Amino acid sequence: MSADTGKAADTDPAGDAAEAAGTGEAGEAAGTGDAGEPAGAARRPSRRFPLITRDTARPEGGGRAAPGDAPAPARQWPLLCVLAGTAAGLLVTLGDFRAGTLVMGLSVLSGAVLRWAVPSVGMLAVRSRFTDVVTYGVLGTAIALLAMMAQPEPWLEFPFLEDVVHFTIR
Repeated sequence: MSADTGKAADTDPAGDAAEAAGTGEAGEAAGTGDAGEPAGAARRPSRRFPLITRDTARPEGGGRAAPGDAPAPARQWPLLCVLAGTAAGLLVTLGDFRAGTLVMGLSVLSGAVLRWAVPSVGMLAVRSRFTDVVTYGVLGTAIALLAMMAQPEPWLEFPFLEDVVHFTIR
């Protein structure tokens, strides 16, 4: 892909060799120079990556979640729902650690569900839809499981984990 035009550039072995040698155009490599080129010859765009990135592609589903004339918070309602759930979990954590972290894990899991189900989620879309759903799902599940396994008196126990810990810390 060409950085300047966005179209695939034609391949020319002589031009590639000239670019690799640092001379620029194939005509310059042959010794003709700028004066030897016809007056109307278009200069071939470079196939090299630009030194400065000018723009990035918007993630799939990264458009506004509400119409453009809606106020800013309404356009980002999926992200605000996840952030509100996480903030509520932090407040609940002040009273009961396990319940608060469970609420935070479920909030991140709800972000995965929103990213999967809603076509346009605003700033909740960071990467591709698949990557976001997997990332939010794994992190939410890990937070929820760790909250249920927290000591003392865990709600969820995995007997093999105790054996693994005793085996590694002898």
